[in-house]
Amino acid sequence: MTNARDIQLDALRGVAVTLVLYSHFLAPGGSSFVGHLGVRLFFVLSGFLITRLLLDARDTSAFASGPALRSFYARRMLRIFPPYFAVLALAWFASEQSRPSLAWHALYLSNFWYARQNDWTPWLLCHFWSLSIEEQFYLAWPLIVLLAPRRR
Repeated sequence: MTNARDIQLDALRGVAVTLVLYSHFLAPGGSSFVGHLGVRLFFVLSGFLITRLLLDARDTSAFASGPALRSFYARRMLRIFPPYFAVLALAWFASEQSRPSLAWHALYLSNFWYARQNDWTPWLLCHFWSLSIEEQFYLAWPLIVLLAPRRR
């Protein structure tokens, strides 16, 4: 059952999607401040939801950081890896242009690859930078939240 808070978060997701879609399809020049705002809103929502999930897990009486972290990472991998790597496989076959960067994408380092290239040319995998940032966050943040001392 969805509570009021979840409906509000879903509404914020809808706003973020609308801002990004506007930026990609309607904004003059294909980019705009509102698109960047939408991406930032997605990052904030992800951070909030992940932190809430981790704090709820940490507050259970049966909490043990090892199993909780394994469970967290297993759920993320099962949700994100299959479609992500399917797209990378398709890119290998569909776009010779993508091959030099596939290792960066496969390691969720797209954002570093783009920074290293100092070039932002729209192409098949250009949106993977944001997924890389999310995955890097998923790697570090749970360790920080779950292993940090609790407040008294």
